[in-house]
Amino acid sequence: MLTIDLPAATESARLQQIETLLRLLERTAFIGVWTLDLASDRLAWSDQLAAIHDAPAGFTPPRADAFAMYAPEWRETIQALVQACARDGAPFDAEMQIVTQKGRRAWVRTIGHAVRDDAGAVVRVEGAVQEIAPHGHKLGTLSRHTVSMGGAMGSGEAFATIDLEGRFTYVNEQAERLLGRPADQLLGRQFWTCFQKTVRLRLEEQFRRSLGRGEILEVEERGASLATRLEARGYPFGAGLAVHLRDVTARHNSQEQLRLLESSIARLNDIVIITEAGPFNDPGPRIVFVNEAFERRTGYTPQEVLGRTPRLLQGPGTQRKELDRIRAAMEQWQPARVDLINYKKSGEAFWVDLEVSPVWDHERKLTHWVAVGRDITERKMAEEKIQYLAFYDPLTKLPNRQLLMDRLERALSDHAHPHLGALMFIDLDNFKVLNDTLGHQKGDQLLQQVAERLRSCVARGDTVARLGGDEFVILLENSEQKPLEPSQGARIVSERILAKLGEPYLLSGYLHHSTCSIGVTLFGRAPWTVSELLKQADLAMYQAKAAGRNAVCFFDPEMQVVATANAALATDLREAWREGQFLIDYQPQVGADGRMTGVEALLRWKHPQRDMVPPAYFIPTAEETSLIIPIGRWVLEQACAQLAAWATRPDRSHLSIAVNVSVRQFRHPDFVDEVMTAIKQFGIAPHKLKLELTESLLADGIEVTVAKMGSLKAMGVTLSLDDFGMGYSSLSYLKRLPLDQLKIDREFVKDILTDANDAAIARTIVGLAQSLGLGVIAEGVETQAQRAFLAQQGCYAYQGFLFCQPLPIEQLEAFMDKLEP
Repeated sequence: MLTIDLPAATESARLQQIETLLRLLERTAFIGVWTLDLASDRLAWSDQLAAIHDAPAGFTPPRADAFAMYAPEWRETIQALVQACARDGAPFDAEMQIVTQKGRRAWVRTIGHAVRDDAGAVVRVEGAVQEIAPHGHKLGTLSRHTVSMGGAMGSGEAFATIDLEGRFTYVNEQAERLLGRPADQLLGRQFWTCFQKTVRLRLEEQFRRSLGRGEILEVEERGASLATRLEARGYPFGAGLAVHLRDVTARHNSQEQLRLLESSIARLNDIVIITEAGPFNDPGPRIVFVNEAFERRTGYTPQEVLGRTPRLLQGPGTQRKELDRIRAAMEQWQPARVDLINYKKSGEAFWVDLEVSPVWDHERKLTHWVAVGRDITERKMAEEKIQYLAFYDPLTKLPNRQLLMDRLERALSDHAHPHLGALMFIDLDNFKVLNDTLGHQKGDQLLQQVAERLRSCVARGDTVARLGGDEFVILLENSEQKPLEPSQGARIVSERILAKLGEPYLLSGYLHHSTCSIGVTLFGRAPWTVSELLKQADLAMYQAKAAGRNAVCFFDPEMQVVATANAALATDLREAWREGQFLIDYQPQVGADGRMTGVEALLRWKHPQRDMVPPAYFIPTAEETSLIIPIGRWVLEQACAQLAAWATRPDRSHLSIAVNVSVRQFRHPDFVDEVMTAIKQFGIAPHKLKLELTESLLADGIEVTVAKMGSLKAMGVTLSLDDFGMGYSSLSYLKRLPLDQLKIDREFVKDILTDANDAAIARTIVGLAQSLGLGVIAEGVETQAQRAFLAQQGCYAYQGFLFCQPLPIEQLEAFMDKLEP
């Protein structure tokens, strides 16, 4: 029961003071009291009950009209409940609707119990009516005026986060228990499916409206099982909503007997403080009442705080701004609501969602202030964590893409006073190799150390962010505190970064060396957008990588022209593949006697506007976009189909077909299986298929290259090293490769008669092939003199315009028919 210490006074004065305070508590909790005397059949209402019915103070309806105050569909129910209570003493607790004197419908909770005389006979029925959603009260404040009948709640709160599509992305243990499902069944599931089916569409609309307007989402509906009623309160943040969930079934459907108003207020789980009306100056309004929750939450007993001011809860972290808001509202006799840091008796800080409301008497005279507060410490901690995760990278503790974009947008948005600065895009060289060889744990350690070194390379006020993977961005800004010429400043910082990131790293006992490539773009003098600046810095970074890595490159507009052209070419290539614009020409290969030994399949692109597009123009883009993989597979299948067709003709069955294989195609995990499938599908002799591999395969991953070539060799496929001498030739690698043939590049053959170096290289390649037991073929042979020189060196296989230009299959067949004796 509520106990109130009041100054000594006469008995009547004490009773009057208690009656005044009870009326205050009635209004605070939106509860009106009624009494039905059975002997006189007289009904009595409190003034608050009259107010709930929009009736004037002192109003009590005639006994015969009492049940007419309820909505028609509830009148039989309430009449039966009151009669049962009067007859048998059965208490009741039910929710139903009333119709007020103004015709307004309102949901109320009606409670009644019997009062017996000394003989045990029922002489009176007493009860209370509590308005569930007080008229004119701001949404979201109902929980401060609802009587808690379930005892003190635990300090843990059910909490979840949901993404922009309404799917759960995190649930704590309390939420799992509340929703009756483990986390693995909730994550990815849409939030509104946890409620009954009939309200899901509406809840989805509320959710999307909340996100769209950035407003708090407040929901109270039956759960999916219909056995519970859930309250959800969602707070928008960058990635969705942070949602606090509560089981409010007991509050909504409780059938327990309503306690007297005094004990109900005392047992609220929210903190309740009631103070005098004034004064506002020092020492401020004094406390006249606190409930049990106050003692549980703060550690102060009522005896320690009664007569003192609420300032005893303030401390070094209490926000002055929020206190000023409360004071300003109180001076205007207005309610106020704030999130405030208070302090327990032990000195521990805690957050409270505090609502302060004025209480008036019948003459509209301010009599007291009521403060209702809920401990939201856990929610605040969760919000701080969400805020951190929304804007910072958890691995490196650097700002993430979102925070970088916000700061860059802010730097570019002041058109009146444009900021000068530089944007630097930094990518670690060969980071994937470290991850693949030493594992992701050491990769993460490297990223953390790189982040620390990058921080040390910039001045205070500059931003170092991680976009993801091994990509970092630095935003340098000119300011009064840090004036800089962007170009010079970026160059100094770039040199500092190259030096710092080039120093060795110690990764769990392993000494690792790494470098980076840096792309820089300047801003402030042209109206670039955020996305344009990021693209420019990215293009410059790739230019630095193309220049050999461990370098810095400043953006040049010509890069954008090239990038735009490449993007257009990539689009045309995809359309060409869909529309079947690719063709295959075949160029004969001949032996020492001039007879054809085979052909090389050469990819051609017949563009509807550009006509024939040279392979050198589109093959690199096909490699970059990975279109080379399906295109290369198609060329391989076409070659195998042609070999199968020639196998049926004795005059063609000896011919082989050479197919060029790109690096990306060769390194595809399914390449060997695709070759085997094509051979089996068309039933060809494997040695008639010659795969021409490029020297760039030897740049890295030599072990994988040797293993794949070994698998192809085991099938019987002929392997040739194309453009030999142009790239990564190494004798130590060459002797390990299961090759059948070397191909002399046309660049050496072109000037073989006039350039002594080309002649010497050709002579060396032929000698090397002979010493390794390999065949050798020269491409680009255009004159008899070139052929004679090559034959003199020991090369007896040729390909070039001297014999025939590349031809479509129909023309090639006609060409071969003319060669027949």
